[in-house]
Amino acid sequence: MSFPISFEFFPPKTPEGAEKLRVVRQQLYARQPQFCSVTYGAGGSTQQGTFSVVRSILQEGVEAASHFSCIGATKESVREQLAQLQAMGVKRLVALRGDLPSGYGLGGEFQYASDLVAFIRESTGDAFHIEVAAYPEVHPQARTPEADLQAFATKVRAGADSAITQYFFNPDSYFRFKDDLQKLGIDTPVIPGIMPITGSTQLMRFSDACGAEIPRWIRLRLQAYGDDAASIRAFGLDVVTQMCEELRRRGVPGLHFYTMNQSAATLAICERLGL
Repeated sequence: MSFPISFEFFPPKTPEGAEKLRVVRQQLYARQPQFCSVTYGAGGSTQQGTFSVVRSILQEGVEAASHFSCIGATKESVREQLAQLQAMGVKRLVALRGDLPSGYGLGGEFQYASDLVAFIRESTGDAFHIEVAAYPEVHPQARTPEADLQAFATKVRAGADSAITQYFFNPDSYFRFKDDLQKLGIDTPVIPGIMPITGSTQLMRFSDACGAEIPRWIRLRLQAYGDDAASIRAFGLDVVTQMCEELRRRGVPGLHFYTMNQSAATLAICERLGL
């Protein structure tokens, strides 16, 4: 059995972006992913775009997982969307609370991702394999690390099958998280999310926003390369590949690549890993 990998895409905003993503997908399919997931904008703002990319992936003969967020949603709207996804042949969902669109109150009938997971299970039984998000370095909005662990445990008890982590660059945070879950009696598969390093500014901005820590030695090295894109890519490839090698050696159940709708870096890492 080959080692399970999966890829994440986001819905493109333009016809050019859609065409480029189609090419990127074909290049990545050569690595035989277990599934490809498609993200969902704040408050469901990209829902049609998300569903359209999901439909394309399914038509291309690959399993597709739709991200599905519940902030601002009603039970009725969620029920309709689940029916739509089932009709398309989707068998896997990534269930998230989701971000609030700016200037938006906390409307809707779901407060937490665990509410959404429970509702999906209640409405559709075992029709979907449900993935949830995990935060080895603690969710940026969590009150405490303990509260964050309990929130994760609640999602599992509500019916989640497995989890995908926020990206990280320190494998110890992942294995500590797994140990903490074990103490709570939770052995749900947790798949590390992998962010290839292809540039410096965007990565720093992203990481600050989502609470992913860039270790100081990596940050300083990236800053020292300045605008030298080739050196940043080569360094990023080494760092991320070594981390993936360590994760595999220590028995993770798979790797989930945040492709950012690009194929070069992810393909290079897979190549080096012999995937």
